[in-house]
Amino acid sequence: MENKVKILEETFSQDLSLVKTQAEVEFLRVKYLGRKSELTELFSNIPVLSKEEKGIWGKNLNTLKQKISSLLEDKLKNMGCKEDEVDLTFPSASFEKGSRHILTTVTQEICLCFEKLGFNIIEGNEIEDEGHNFEALNIPIDHPSRDADDTFYLDLPKGNEGKFLLRSHTSPSQTRVMKREKPPLAVISPGRVYRPDDVDATHSFMFHQIEGFAVDETISFAHLKGVLLHFARDFFSSDVELRFRPHYFPFTEPSAEVDVSCFICKGPKKKKKIHKCAICKDKGWLEVLGCGMIHPNVLEACEIDSKKYKGFAFGMGVERIAMLKYGINDIRYFYENDVRFLDQFSV
Repeated sequence: MENKVKILEETFSQDLSLVKTQAEVEFLRVKYLGRKSELTELFSNIPVLSKEEKGIWGKNLNTLKQKISSLLEDKLKNMGCKEDEVDLTFPSASFEKGSRHILTTVTQEICLCFEKLGFNIIEGNEIEDEGHNFEALNIPIDHPSRDADDTFYLDLPKGNEGKFLLRSHTSPSQTRVMKREKPPLAVISPGRVYRPDDVDATHSFMFHQIEGFAVDETISFAHLKGVLLHFARDFFSSDVELRFRPHYFPFTEPSAEVDVSCFICKGPKKKKKIHKCAICKDKGWLEVLGCGMIHPNVLEACEIDSKKYKGFAFGMGVERIAMLKYGINDIRYFYENDVRFLDQFSV
């Protein structure tokens, strides 16, 4: 065994002194450290040795293995990479190309629609206090609509007065901007929101919203309808129409739900069809957002004279808009990080 190890060391030293390229170094690595190398064969002989010899030669062979590996690494470092050794015609390794998430893309497209009308993009805080998330929006602590959003409270360090929570809508951005700046105002505010919803095909405890509002002396509901019609035709299709249905929101009065005419089937058909429209189910209309004139109480809470100024506000779920536009039937697809799904929308 001793003689074989000595011969192996001498042979390796001679071979190492002759190498001139990285390929030759790699050849030596396989020759002396590979599975079929002489060193591996010596390791395989250890079980037949006596107990004392096993310990001695096991240690010696491991030391030799480390020495050979170290000398090969040093040879590579000293050798460097010569230009003539690089084959520029050799195909490069394949790699995965990244892209924006579909929700990011849809958010940017929606914001761009309103930027064209002069709206400024302002992102609010995901952690809000009760005052901005509820009270300033005409939602007192005993208001019935608060039950659906009153959750996800946080334990913050001492010194923070009041209660804080993960915001249940992007509307607090509206109150913060109106307190900080004076009219005229036109703002669009995207971001994540949180609610105590059970997860299913159309609900999630975390999703994305876009809040928009405008305040000025001559703002009317007609302005709101014109802005939303521009958005619908810019984002969905140039020939869509809007339908406003009376609704209730505590922070707007009057309030409405907004439907857009189906941009796929162009509305319900009189003739019978074998297959229903996959988007609207032959109803002809798709609910897209909620809106209304900003409630006077909200303006006053933000120190804006409600007798002098008027405003409108609207809010939409980014996931819902994306699901309608692309025919997606399950909100959970957005969050599962399944590349097969996400690749359909990569640009």
